[in-house]
Formats: sequence, C-alpha cells, structure tokens
Amino acid sequence: MINLLALTTPTTQTWVTLGVVAAIFAGSALLIGALILVIGKVFKVDMDEKVTKIMENLAGANCGGCGCSGCGGFAQKLAQGNCSLSDCHVTSPEKKAEIAKLLGIELTDEEPTVAVVHCNGGTENCADKFEYKGNPTCAACNSLLGGNKACSYACLGCGDCKAVCPEDAIKVSGRLAQVDPDRCISCGACITACPKNIIDRIPASAPVFVACSSKCRAKEVASVCKVGCIACEKCAKVCPHGAITMHDNLPVIDYKKCTGCLTCVEKCPRHIIISRKVVAEETPQTENN
Repeated sequence: MINLLALTTPTTQTWVTLGVVAAIFAGSALLIGALILVIGKVFKVDMDEKVTKIMENLAGANCGGCGCSGCGGFAQKLAQGNCSLSDCHVTSPEKKAEIAKLLGIELTDEEPTVAVVHCNGGTENCADKFEYKGNPTCAACNSLLGGNKACSYACLGCGDCKAVCPEDAIKVSGRLAQVDPDRCISCGACITACPKNIIDRIPASAPVFVACSSKCRAKEVASVCKVGCIACEKCAKVCPHGAITMHDNLPVIDYKKCTGCLTCVEKCPRHIIISRKVVAEETPQTENN
C-alpha cells in the first residue's frame, strides 16, 4: 500500500528548493529597485524642481487663458522656454518678478488689462436672420451658417464666455455679453471661448472702447444693426489728440494718445464708442452662488 503521508509531507530538499526560488525573486526585486533608483539619480531632470517653483508663484487660476490646459502646463512651457510670462495676465507683477529670477530672464513692465466685448448688438439692436433652436452654446450656433445674427460679427449671446469665466465677471442680457471690469482678472478664458473673436483686452486704464467688430460697409451695417459702425470717420476727425485711426471700416484707438476727453463718445452718431466709466457704473455686481 502507498504511504500517503509520505507523499504529502514536504521533504528537506523541497524546502531548500522553495527557499532558493524565494531568494531569487527577492534578490531580483531588490536589484530592480536599486537599478531604478540609480537610473533615476543619473538621469534626473532638474526641470521638475524648476517647474514646481514656478507653480508656487503662478496665480493658480487654471483659466486656460494662456493657451495651456492649466497652470501646470504653462509652468512646464515656461521652464522649457517655449512661452512668455506675458502670456499670463492673472499672476501679479511681484510673482512674475520671482519667476523671472528663477528663469534668469528680464521682466518687462506690463500694464494691467481688462477684457471687453466689441459688440453692442444684442436682441434690441441687431436683427436675427433665422430662429436657432439647437444646442444653446455660441460654438454650436456659430457652426450653423455662422450663427443666427444678421450681422456676421455680432455677439451670439449664448454665454460661452460666461461659462468659462473663473471670476463670474460676465453677464449675458438680451443676448449680449458684458464684462464687469471690477471683477475681470484678464485671464483670457473668454477670449479663447468666443467663436466670433470679438472679445479682446484693452488697458485697464483705457477711458473708452469700440463696441463694434463689423468690417462691412455702411449700407450693409445699417441694414442689420441699429448701432453698428458705419465708418463715417467722424471720431477720427474730431479727436483732438489724433488717437483714432480707421482700419477695415472700424476706429482703432491708440491708448497711448487717448486722454479720455470723450469727444469721440459725444460725436459718434451710432454710439459705438463707449465710455468705460459709464460701463463700470451701469454693470451690476453679480452675486456669488
């Protein structure tokens, strides 16, 4: 009869074999771990520490206004020298100075800016060319024949800019977006989100801005919008400081020459040059939810 107990009881040789196998596995694991540590030290990239220090000084808004997915991506690009500090409009000048020291670059003086919407159409002033009933976003509306506004440059008013604003600085009323200058941090998220490209930055100290983006001729503009620029050039002619020139049927303001006399605001027959003081007073504060 076969001795079953002898078959199931491990022999000394079996234990020795198991010990050798376990030792081989343990030794291999230790060797691999040691190799990883050595390779990590030999091929370590100092970029990580630099990126970390840059991140510590960035505003951390993660708004995407710089064109990166967030502050982490922007920090990496800065460390690699693939972008400029001026691409970030949120980080304070003091923090930018610290980053400039880390990168060994010279920091240029930057004037604070604020975003404005170069349109004053909306439902009251600009007609629709058809009724839009699709996805309620500007991007979707714009993908259909350039949007439903009769003016091809007009604000579509669906609020894509408002949706991405990290400071709740944009309100949409009457299908027209407006920026609250007191809350805007000039991150640029709204600029990126606008499919019509009618949101831009101007100096925070700018007294006026042009609330129209149409490059069309006067007859076409007047047929679709009550307040669109008709390129009469009156603003350029009456400006006592030569701060306004005409380009593509639109006035362009040289803010280095503009003194805020508001002559252009008074003389514009279409009222498309807006006093920013009036905008600041009329823009209601939005409540934080």
